[in-house]
Amino acid sequence: MNQRQLRFAKRMFREPNLPSDLAYQLQEKLQGLRSSVKTDYLKAEVFSKFVSDETDPPNVTRQRAINKWLSAERDNEATTDRLILTPEEYQILPRVSIKSFMEFCTSTIVDIIGESPPVDALIGSFSGGSSTSRSRTYSQPANKFYGKAHVTERCLEYFTDIVVNEVPGWINAQTSSNIQIELVPGNVMFTVPKKTDIDRVACKEPDLNMFIQKGIGKHFRACLRRTGINLNDQSINRSLALRGSIDGSLATLDLSSASDSVTTELVFQMLPVTWFTLLDAVRCQVTIIDGEEHRNHMFSSMGNGFTFELESLLFYVLARATAYFTGTRGVVSVYGDDIIIPTEIASLLTSVLRHFGFQVNPDKSHADGPFRESCGGHYWNGVDITPFYVRKPLRKIADLIDVANKLRHWGDLRIGSELFSSVIDEEVEQIWLWLKGFVPRTLWGGVDHTFKFQLVSHDTPSHRLYEVMKKKTTGNGGYPHWLNATWARTGLNEHVETSVSSISTNLHRLVPVLNKTVPRLEALFIHELERYMTEKT
Repeated sequence: MNQRQLRFAKRMFREPNLPSDLAYQLQEKLQGLRSSVKTDYLKAEVFSKFVSDETDPPNVTRQRAINKWLSAERDNEATTDRLILTPEEYQILPRVSIKSFMEFCTSTIVDIIGESPPVDALIGSFSGGSSTSRSRTYSQPANKFYGKAHVTERCLEYFTDIVVNEVPGWINAQTSSNIQIELVPGNVMFTVPKKTDIDRVACKEPDLNMFIQKGIGKHFRACLRRTGINLNDQSINRSLALRGSIDGSLATLDLSSASDSVTTELVFQMLPVTWFTLLDAVRCQVTIIDGEEHRNHMFSSMGNGFTFELESLLFYVLARATAYFTGTRGVVSVYGDDIIIPTEIASLLTSVLRHFGFQVNPDKSHADGPFRESCGGHYWNGVDITPFYVRKPLRKIADLIDVANKLRHWGDLRIGSELFSSVIDEEVEQIWLWLKGFVPRTLWGGVDHTFKFQLVSHDTPSHRLYEVMKKKTTGNGGYPHWLNATWARTGLNEHVETSVSSISTNLHRLVPVLNKTVPRLEALFIHELERYMTEKT
């Protein structure tokens, strides 16, 4: 080992031996907190997404998720029949026919996205996620511009006729040796952990389908923003939920399996025919489940590049139409299936959504009482009671610091956005001090509750953890990826790195911090406040 390697090795962080049951010890201590609305809510939620070797095995949680997805598909088939067979005079709202309701919805959608798609809507991008042709390890966006590229037959026409003529670096891609196009029947299902007892289903899309899908999603997002729906900002819904918890004027609705319940028939009836034709061609009509082909009744699944924006558009229009026909004024806001509407139309919108195949989740929807929840914000009578979650065993210091920082932030006594007290809950202090005892002193003194590489505390900082990344060249794909990422750029002050990708080594090293002064924190524990007052005097 040379001198440089020796110096580097000395700076590498060696993980201490944490108790194997540390997460369960934490759970027991949290359950011992005195009862209040905020602490009781935390107790119920904090370990609801915990997954370990002692919870249900992965094959069980995976199969439950697949069964739920297939159940949604059976419901979708029934919804399709209902939408086709519903007579025009059917009253979806009191004295409002389904014909009038749908005419309003389709007209509103045209106002938002236009009668037909512009060419720019097909120019998307690649994400870093896995696709049908590439595992997560080899899914860096630049890699997808070269080599094997999967696509469905109907989508291929849009790629060869339009996209390759618009994207630099893909000109004549269909005759180039740089990309080898392969036809596939559809996407491939996989699951990811969601809660203790069940996974979440998503699908890996074919490469070129995803590229165009993301362009459509980006276009829808821009169109919705012009109507006041900003899908880049969850804080809008959180602030509205806070308001609703105070005065009861707004209700928050959350749907079960929302994206999996958008049927092809609904999209056909709602969108202009040219838009439907495009979306129908670039989506996947078939999903491969453990090697078996399933023909979908749902229009698109999680993993599709426009699913989130499309469902946001549909839910916004359905909510807006319900408000219009009932003469209800007030805010209508959506973020995916997080819907906020005036309280007086909550039950009517629930009925409308049911007709179109959507089920409101009663456990996460609130129109009565002082509680509201939306976009990760949970509020009771204007008080933020948002819990934090422990999702896995605490085996590494970074995981422990992450939970300790979240606990500290949760214990901060706030009403809305106003600081209620400069002292953090004394009971929380005892649990936090216990967690702090497992963290090496050299990692104390952080300021950012969302940063898991340094413990937030009123101590003189010394070092923080730095995740060691392995750099890997993106090869020939780096240049077309750069062209794609910068073609709409309006200024030269934005740096875009596409020539290399970073891969985690799961190793950390200690790096010194520049500011060696005790951080100034908005809220302190009692022992920190006492020290602070002593230091001031």
